[in-house]
Amino acid sequence: MNLAAQDIRQNIGRFVLTALGIGLLLMLVLGMGGIYHGLSFEATQLVDQIGADFWAVQKDTRGPFAEISRLPANLKFRLLAVPGVQSAHSFVSHTVQREVQGKPLRMFVQGLDWPDDRGGWLRLVAGRPLAQGHYEMIADKIIGLDLGDKILLGKDIYTVVGLTGGMVSSSGDGMAFFSARDAMDVQFDVSGETARLERAARRARTASQDVGRLQPELLERVGGPSSTLPALAAPLVSAILVNVAPGADLNTVVATVSAWPDVTVHTHESQRQLLLHGNVDRARRQLGLFRVILVVVSTIIMALIIYTLTLDKTHDIAMLKLMGARHRVIAGLILQQALLLGALGYGIACYIGQWLFPLFPRRVMIATTDLWVLAGIVLAISVLASLLGIAQAMRVEPNKVLS
Repeated sequence: MNLAAQDIRQNIGRFVLTALGIGLLLMLVLGMGGIYHGLSFEATQLVDQIGADFWAVQKDTRGPFAEISRLPANLKFRLLAVPGVQSAHSFVSHTVQREVQGKPLRMFVQGLDWPDDRGGWLRLVAGRPLAQGHYEMIADKIIGLDLGDKILLGKDIYTVVGLTGGMVSSSGDGMAFFSARDAMDVQFDVSGETARLERAARRARTASQDVGRLQPELLERVGGPSSTLPALAAPLVSAILVNVAPGADLNTVVATVSAWPDVTVHTHESQRQLLLHGNVDRARRQLGLFRVILVVVSTIIMALIIYTLTLDKTHDIAMLKLMGARHRVIAGLILQQALLLGALGYGIACYIGQWLFPLFPRRVMIATTDLWVLAGIVLAISVLASLLGIAQAMRVEPNKVLS
């Protein structure tokens, strides 16, 4: 006869409710680990999916995902002239927030170097890649847009032609993919009144200088659209994505480009590490700390529960001692109950978690290693928690049965 099973059968309701509480607590421990991994995955998924060998960004910056980076779009032609470079693509990245139908719409805009990059590398769940250089976009489902939806950004209307799933930034904003030209139009859009005031200010500045007084016809030119001014700088992009030709030495190409005074080079792996140890580093450390705290709290709660259950069995333990039961039998009773409580709580945590975690607003990634680690944690917690109850059981005197 198993004494632990008999005792549980006598108090089945309390045992199940206790296991449910432990299970919910362990589910939080499992969820914290899943959110930790999900945050790391979201921070690096775009870099991994793009697959560029290295990123050329503004000098002394850490790339478009960490801070503002501005480069002339024609830099890619200089990069294509470097021996060993197979391809170079412009990349634009920024965040926009608009109000659509009375609701806030926030998205992480990515500009693709159309027509060389149409977004064919994206994992689409519906629709198609970009088929034209203007007025089309690919949006992630989390943004809340559907295929065929039209949205006004700046002065143009864009149609959703493709949908992705799970493409979000490190801050949790859904990604939207445009051509690089459209992404820059959205980023640098200004109102009509702002453009008019800028033209008037430009005309006034020119008129106050000798060149404006000597060449009156120049005033008409500077008072017109910016696109008519020949001396304006080339459009600015966030980064240039470079792939090295097969057989070429990546380190040699990187060393050549790194010697340029106007760019900084980040390889694929260094860009990943910048994201993990930059944008999301504090969030990852905070989640890890909360996970440790939850494990400690779980151990304390289980120890108190086992201790309380032991106190409730003081009379039964005294009776067993009076009947000649050995200490290891009584210790086995408490240890088995603690292990059963932990195992049942672990099963509840896994079962409820698989239903609840997909409903979370941020990605929760539960790996097989997480399940094994949690199983080990539960085993250690159960054993440690039972020690307090065993210590109390050893102090029970047989004559307690007479009181």
